[in-house]
Amino acid sequence: MTYTIAVTAPTLSESGVAVLKGAGARVLMIPPGGAAADVERLLSSEPVDAVISRTVMLSGKAIESCPTLKVICKHGVGTDNIDVATATRRNIPVLITAAGNSQAVAELAIGLLLAVARRIPLQDGSIRCKDWDRTKSGLELSGRVLGLVGVGEIGRRVAAAARGLGMRVVGFDTAPVGASQDVERMEDLNDLLDVANVLSLHCPLNEATRGLISDRELARLPQDAIVINTARGGILDEAALARAIASGNVFGAGIDCFQREPIPADSPLLSLSEVVMTAHMGGSTKEALAHVARTAAQQVIDALNARPIDPAICVNPQTLANRTA
Repeated sequence: MTYTIAVTAPTLSESGVAVLKGAGARVLMIPPGGAAADVERLLSSEPVDAVISRTVMLSGKAIESCPTLKVICKHGVGTDNIDVATATRRNIPVLITAAGNSQAVAELAIGLLLAVARRIPLQDGSIRCKDWDRTKSGLELSGRVLGLVGVGEIGRRVAAAARGLGMRVVGFDTAPVGASQDVERMEDLNDLLDVANVLSLHCPLNEATRGLISDRELARLPQDAIVINTARGGILDEAALARAIASGNVFGAGIDCFQREPIPADSPLLSLSEVVMTAHMGGSTKEALAHVARTAAQQVIDALNARPIDPAICVNPQTLANRTA
């Protein structure tokens, strides 16, 4: 049987395309610069069996418009750009590619932490302007406390690297997760905030975490704390972060994802040299993109062929009980 697979992006790593085409699938992609409306047009006009969802919104309208749709797989782990509720109503499993880009995101989190702590971009910029200034040398991380909000696969990898730098690691999670020998768990977020010299966010964006870190939470951090966000922009209040940095309580921040993307020209973060920013590319190494694409492709092909789905990779596992081939 020939399946039609839609990708909500103009490209997919060759490793993923090879899996899909090897299964005889027809692969459709949206045009460069495409938006939610392009996804809606594609799903309403084609007999799409599965969607591999990247960063463009997969709306309830798009899902409802496609009667042939049987499975959705996120190219990554964050499903905030997928209308999961609509998919669930239609009994469509929504899968994630767990751990596929965890190492890449963890490495970026540590890279941002080092860049902020040692003022590396500021130093680089000064030298290029012929200003040899050795007074802005930054902070040493050894002996400080790393507080993880989210102790899943990415958080645990960040913890391992931080311990190599001599840091103590504590963690808090908004959802129950398996125990980890690597992370000292805290049951209350406030307890973590009170000791976290570095606050690093690794939780999903949902109703429980939207706006989780704002003025009150940032004020609890020890003096000269560093904030790292490689999770989702809506978890962290960026205006509150700018205020905390301007007040001197927060030493600096490393931010990979923003409340609005691309970041608006009037964002207060753009005027702060203490903030190091990247363009939501934590999982975008060549290796991670290939791994995630291959995994997502295999998961949709397996699901379409009625092979068992691991509930651990399904964000709406209630849909698995009534699966049909």
